[in-house]
Order: sequence, then C-alpha cells, then structure tokens
Amino acid sequence: MKMDKKLIIAIDGYSSSGKSTFARSIARELNYIYIDSGAMYRAVTLYCIRKGYVTEDRIDTASITEDLGNIHISFCYNPDTGEFETYLNSENVEKEIRGIKVSAHVSRISMIPEVRARMVELQRQIGVYKGIVMDGRDIGTVVFPDADIKIFMTASVDVRAKRRYEELKSKKIDADYEEVKRNIITRDITDENRDISPLRKADDAILLDNTRMTIEDQMKWIRDIIGKKLNENRN
Repeated sequence: MKMDKKLIIAIDGYSSSGKSTFARSIARELNYIYIDSGAMYRAVTLYCIRKGYVTEDRIDTASITEDLGNIHISFCYNPDTGEFETYLNSENVEKEIRGIKVSAHVSRISMIPEVRARMVELQRQIGVYKGIVMDGRDIGTVVFPDADIKIFMTASVDVRAKRRYEELKSKKIDADYEEVKRNIITRDITDENRDISPLRKADDAILLDNTRMTIEDQMKWIRDIIGKKLNENRN
C-alpha cells in the first residue's frame, strides 16, 4: 500500500484480542515502526531488577522515580527475524525482557505513576516523526490522543481464552483452559478499573470485534480504513 503521508495508528483493546499480531501486520505492510508498549514496561522492569530496585518482597519506588531519566528505550529492526526488537540504553534486551523474572514484576512496576508518565514521554518521542503503529491499553486515549487512526479491539472471552491457551501450548507451556479464561476475565476487570489510564475506548476510535475474523479479514478491513483516511487528507 503506497502512503502519501505517514500516520500514527493507535491500537488499544482487551487482553488476547490480537492487538500485537494485528499491529505487527499493519506495520509490516506499511513499512512502519511497530512499537510494543508492553515491551517498554518490561524493559523498565528489567532495568529496576538489575539495579536492585525490585525484589520479591519490596519495590524501591523512590529510587526508581529518581532514576527514570536514565532509562532510554528504542526499537530497531532485525532483518533476520523481520521484527522490531527492544533496546534498553542501546542494549538489545528483547529475549531477556520475555523471561519469567521480568514477567513476575512488570505489573507492579507499570502501576507506578512516574513510570507510566516516563513511558508516555518516551512513546511520544518515538512517534514524533509518525510512521508508527503502537498497541497497548491507553495509546489512543493518553499517549496519542490525536492519532490519525484509532482502533479499539475486542473479541468474546471464549475466543480470547482459546487464543491465549493455544499460544501457551505452542510455546510448550502447561496451561489449563478454564484457568486461562478466568485470568482473562480478571485482567479485563483490572484493566477497566485501575486508577491510572484505565482501559476504555476513545470517543473517536473505531471498534473492531474480531471474534469471527481471521487476520486476513482484519487486514482487508484496515486497508479500507487507511484508504478513507488518505482520501480525507487529500480533500
């Protein structure tokens, strides 16, 4: 798809609704940068673990807040994987941030208001030249309220649970479907009711319920949306 101008495309939505797969596919087709906002919080968590700011039983919030200015995160394209990978202070940490230790602490770190403020600052810096697709929970409402295209994704709980369950099984991770489903329901409640940047659909976001859609169906759908936006810009 030929683009006359670069856009910011913000994709928000529920857990396991397929945001990352969709966002990556759009970025690949448009030759845009894909920004995994969740990876940014994981990178901060890794930094805090390395510095000793977070342990099993405590978080040194004061030290984290004081040190946030020294955290710089970027994304660089890896031609071998065909993906944008996460860099923390110029170090490729893509594999390390996916580990169990980071996963165990990222939720607590991401709830710190100063951390979220710093991540929004960095995300806006990355998007200053546009040509990005970013997915998360508050991209269209907080990070880029003036994004050119905003999508809010959802799907039925059963479909999302099945997707997550199959993803875990494909990675050889033991999983129980009913437990996965309960976790998704709990995550929905938490995301919708948290004090800082709760999950909600922006007023001008386009709803995408992909319960019965393949990724090919979704790409056809977004091509129409992008085409309409480009026509609006020309007129």
